[in-house]
Amino acid sequence: MSKSLEGKPFKIRVRLLNSSMSEKEHLIAEYILKQPERIIRGTINQIADELAIADSTVFRFCKRLGYTGYQDLKISLAAEKAQLSGDIHDMIQADDDEKTILEKVFHFNIKTLEDTLTVIDEKDFCAAAEALSQASRIEFFGFGGSNVIALDGYHKFIRTGLSVNVQIDGHMQLMSASQLKEGDVAILISHTGQSKDILDVLDIVRENKVSTIGITGFTQSSLSQAVDIPLYTLSEETDFRSEALASRIAQLSILDALFVTLMMTLDKQGADSLDKVRKAIQHKRKKC
Repeated sequence: MSKSLEGKPFKIRVRLLNSSMSEKEHLIAEYILKQPERIIRGTINQIADELAIADSTVFRFCKRLGYTGYQDLKISLAAEKAQLSGDIHDMIQADDDEKTILEKVFHFNIKTLEDTLTVIDEKDFCAAAEALSQASRIEFFGFGGSNVIALDGYHKFIRTGLSVNVQIDGHMQLMSASQLKEGDVAILISHTGQSKDILDVLDIVRENKVSTIGITGFTQSSLSQAVDIPLYTLSEETDFRSEALASRIAQLSILDALFVTLMMTLDKQGADSLDKVRKAIQHKRKKC
């Protein structure tokens, strides 16, 4: 079983494997998500009959998600139901007032961060921090909404005093990627991990033997499977914003954590660099 699935709730396991599931696996997952009580109280034969599929298909689905079998899935679902009863985030309703919307959005973002924390592998995070601390050059890559996150990463990491870079234009990203070399680190950001643009960058930097860190929302995506170090986010879609939009706060938080860890590693070097940045922009602040 993948480390990213071990000990995770059913909904999170489905979310992580969603992009690589077959049509029948999607059918089973949707059935369970909509009516987990039927699974808890029913048998594998009953579920298979209702879905018009073979018992073995349901069993293989359970194994695919990291359970030992159907009974293990039932027990896990029952435990999750007891634990989460009364604590499910409500979607925003048409008659919600401003205060309710504010609270729900904040609670949703908090949940995104909490869920993301459950799927980040500690060893991978430590490996990413170590790679960054040893990098000759660090470059951020992202397209569309992910480019905003890449820019924020640059805005943070330039304070380290290390050689850091980011590009906005797509062609410039490809050109800059071609100039990276062994000893450099590329941070590639893509919610789906399937964007052709980010995968083109990945091909270029891998050819140049550049170390790669991927920040994505899917464990089975092309990006997460090909980078040296994958870091995952976890978010849900609502009626008013997509998973990609909701994942931004988790992506930003991962970069925050990497930045803080890196600054702790750099110690005095990092502190001196941060002080230089503060002094450089101090005169831009309005004096009272």
